[in-house]
Amino acid sequence: MARPPLSWAPRLALLAICILFVFSGPASAALSIRVRGNHLIDAQEHPLRLLGVNFSGAEYACIQNKGIWSGPADEATIAAMAAWHVNAVRIPLNEDCWLGINAAPSAYSGAAYRQAIHEFVQELHAAGIYAILDLHWNAPGSQQATGLQPMADLDHGLDFWRSVAASFREDPAVLFDLYSEPHNIDWECWLAGCTLPAPEGGSWRAAGMQSLVDAVRSQGATQPLLLGGLEWANDLSGWMAHLPIDSQHQLVASAHIYPNNPCNASECWSQTLAAVARAHPVVAGELGEFDCEHAFIDEFMKWADANGVSYLGWSWNTYDCAAGPSLIASADGTPTAFGEGLHTHLQATSPSIVNEPPPETPPVREEPPTPPSTPNPQTPPPILTPPAANPSAPNPPAANSPPLPPPPSSPAPSRHKSTRKHKVKKHRTQRGASRIAAQHRFHRQVTKTLGMPAKKSAS
Repeated sequence: MARPPLSWAPRLALLAICILFVFSGPASAALSIRVRGNHLIDAQEHPLRLLGVNFSGAEYACIQNKGIWSGPADEATIAAMAAWHVNAVRIPLNEDCWLGINAAPSAYSGAAYRQAIHEFVQELHAAGIYAILDLHWNAPGSQQATGLQPMADLDHGLDFWRSVAASFREDPAVLFDLYSEPHNIDWECWLAGCTLPAPEGGSWRAAGMQSLVDAVRSQGATQPLLLGGLEWANDLSGWMAHLPIDSQHQLVASAHIYPNNPCNASECWSQTLAAVARAHPVVAGELGEFDCEHAFIDEFMKWADANGVSYLGWSWNTYDCAAGPSLIASADGTPTAFGEGLHTHLQATSPSIVNEPPPETPPVREEPPTPPSTPNPQTPPPILTPPAANPSAPNPPAANSPPLPPPPSSPAPSRHKSTRKHKVKKHRTQRGASRIAAQHRFHRQVTKTLGMPAKKSAS
């Protein structure tokens, strides 16, 4: 009996989908990071350091109704980062924009904001780059999150981390930075929370690191957690003695290193950072200087390389480096005079552990603190899977908006303590960049062959 001729279109479509999955499937399947002893380790259990950059913008653009990002956040941006041999990118976030609360602009907050963050993280992973998600701007009660607070707020901070942790629970290539820069509090408040005065009168409750750790772990997320010290994350002197209890034993010390901070010389780094590094991984989550030169960061990077410490430069934004630590002069990754120091150093530096201090057994607190009660937590937004497209098309930042990075001809906001809330903030081989290009060439060819519309890149 004669059989009807087979239609090859469905078969070709299925074959194309299978091949596309091989080429563009989750690159993070082989990309993971964990804490073991005083090291971070990769999927092959090799010790590594995070050497990278901060990508500032998502912490302030949304709440100012100017978009989700302050500049391009696309494949070209990530390819430029990869060309620097970056292996990690830290992404500062806004509490109100993630949760979609406190009248955050609806076009750029809530689901749209979370989708854009997911997309960018997945694109980083596809290029072999780890992502650090950082709670950066927040505020208690109905106050909008338009800057840094002394600490995470109890009103929304736990909901924020429950939601973020649930959304990225299955992503082994993400780390969580629980609060960017604690300041004007003591170590007891840092650990267990406290009541703080509000600028307009009254008071508000700060969440301690223990409650933030518990919020993440309550969602089944097991990723490493970065905990910044006091004095704008520059002081780690009491970090070891006030560690929260973590069921996963995945705590990482985060320090921010700038010349205007108290701990700004090798003597202090050797006394405080090195002591912590003997028991826990240490990441300099922000590193920069304000003179459009790089002598200061050169000194720190040399010290960090010898002590197994990670570091990420502030920041991948285009503004005048004479007024603030801007790494790039243009979106294509051309370094500023300051950025040239990090760029050159990463080209010649391996993320492998070199001359690391010998590990020691960390102290163990016998009883965990009692976390403060949570007043009627909001229901976290739904768990998201990595989306297919970025709907945001942020407007260019206005030159007269202080928190936004101004154009190269304008001065950048200072990072001195009085204006911190307005701060503007390697192992990546050429193979990754080629892979990205190959994926998209292949995708365009297959979609053209099958007559499907090509995916549009977000502007």
